[in-house]
Amino acid sequence: MLELIAEGVDVGSRWRRRIPTREIFVGRATESYRVPWDSQISRVHISLCLAGDKVRIQKLKSSSNPVFYDGKSEDCFELGAGEHFVIGKTQFTIAVEEAFGSLDAPDPISQKTFTADYLRKVSFRDVDRRIDVLSRLPTVIATASDNENLLIQIVNTLMQGIATASTVGIVRVQDPAAGHSFDSVVDSADTGSADTQRLIDSEIEIMQWDRRDTSSGGFQPSETLVKQALKANESVLHIWSHGKGGKSKYTIDYENDWAFVSPISSAATPGWGVYVAGKERGDRDSSLSSVSQELDFQGDLKFCELVGSSLKNLLLVKKLERQEASLRTFFSPVVMKAISVLDSEEVLQPRECDLSVLFCDLRGFSKTSEELSDDLLELLARVSEALGITTSNILDFGGVIGDFHGDSAMGFWGWPIPPTGSEQNAVSAVKAAVSIHQHVDNHARLSEVGRTKRDGRSFQFGIGVASGESVAGKIGTRDQVKVTAFGPVVNLASRLEGMTKWLHSKILIDAFTLEALKTDPEFFDEIVVRGMGNFQPFGMEGSFDVFQVCAANELPVEDLAHSKRLLNSFQAGEWMRLETELAILDPEDSLRRFLEKVIGQYQGKPPEGWRGTIQMQTK
Repeated sequence: MLELIAEGVDVGSRWRRRIPTREIFVGRATESYRVPWDSQISRVHISLCLAGDKVRIQKLKSSSNPVFYDGKSEDCFELGAGEHFVIGKTQFTIAVEEAFGSLDAPDPISQKTFTADYLRKVSFRDVDRRIDVLSRLPTVIATASDNENLLIQIVNTLMQGIATASTVGIVRVQDPAAGHSFDSVVDSADTGSADTQRLIDSEIEIMQWDRRDTSSGGFQPSETLVKQALKANESVLHIWSHGKGGKSKYTIDYENDWAFVSPISSAATPGWGVYVAGKERGDRDSSLSSVSQELDFQGDLKFCELVGSSLKNLLLVKKLERQEASLRTFFSPVVMKAISVLDSEEVLQPRECDLSVLFCDLRGFSKTSEELSDDLLELLARVSEALGITTSNILDFGGVIGDFHGDSAMGFWGWPIPPTGSEQNAVSAVKAAVSIHQHVDNHARLSEVGRTKRDGRSFQFGIGVASGESVAGKIGTRDQVKVTAFGPVVNLASRLEGMTKWLHSKILIDAFTLEALKTDPEFFDEIVVRGMGNFQPFGMEGSFDVFQVCAANELPVEDLAHSKRLLNSFQAGEWMRLETELAILDPEDSLRRFLEKVIGQYQGKPPEGWRGTIQMQTK
């Protein structure tokens, strides 16, 4: 594989990145192959693409300054390994990637181990230069566009701070017991996976590396040294060369004579270490008999430990931020605040609890799909908006996002942090249901998107809410984890949601939820709740009462009282006089439409053995 090396005039103005098979762009403001240090380079200056064993460079028409190859200005040309071109004050070199398998190195003639505590007490001999490099580290971290770029900049910083280093790499050891590599924060979403993480063999992975001399060979770390340092979690130094000015009997990482590894392992960087290698240090003894030489190595190790600590702490913060962001997908701010001070693993364990469960399904989706069949992306965008209203309201009222099934969503209240009383679960769930409908009604785009010339329908939601005992918690495998609830109350909420279409209702609840709503008189006065009958769902042995929830202005008080009398007569089997009494209600009234339909199905007479329960024949 070929790589592109960019080198500016200033120290640290440098990176080394693999050239992928796809076309890439290089400029001052490109996403990955960015050259921010050179003002003579345009925001997007050139494009690169592989052409066999060469690289084709194309200057873009929008670029201001020329691209020089072999001393001449060229707009399009091809280069092989070892060749270079120049833009402004930056030289670009094509190099062959040579990250080889790790070596099973011979025993070093000198070895020493340093603990992190010991290195913290070491004083730098060239303190001004080291501090200057370290002072630029926050800027390096802040300007890194992604995790790969961050590792590139960390490698550059280490090379600036360790003047005698010829090669610097960030490596990690796989966990042989687990049979897989440790999880890395530098994942495919950030770096392009295979283009940046180089799996060298079954145990050692080189994540990023660079060497000072671009004409030299590749990077071949000592497997023994890496494993020794990371297993002990201490910095380890190996020296292989033999004597002052002599020729090394063993050479590791091509012509390097010494190397050390500083571990930077953490929850976010498991099995990680910094590998630094170099040649003999002038005419000093290759053994550690020289006090001056040992102090130099100790200063280098301390510098490496400081930079490594900054890297692992930053990535640990990023890991925690990602974990918190993923939890925000499921939990409301109130729940997040509560579990932030507790052991999340313990809090999120599945357990029995009193829940209120909300199922919400999008109505009008099929008809809108027909209307927008020639613009499916627009359909997806609007469905996403509708579901976004659902999830935001569930979270706003303290609920947990459970599951998505196509154009439907599920939320629940009462886990992981139970409220002061289970009644509050139901109140919050119904408040969320009412708010969802209010938001949809007030959303111009959604209220119009489903409107057809034939029936004037628009997007709406059918919502079912049920309350009772259930099991909720975090479930899943190593690869996929989610939070959800399961049990009879979840099934009931789902059945209620399905019945909204049959009963021409927006929101249906069960009796337990209704009783809980009465504990909040202020909210109960803002809504209207009326019975819709007693039902035995298909496939269930028991029956339950179903209640419709409406906004206070949707059902007049006199209609509410009349509806109660009608339902009592219906359940008592007094159907003969219902035809006249039903006419008092509005023709579009949901209870009137439903009762007329049932009575019509039985030709005006209750079926044999009628006890007031409607047996549903389908799901």
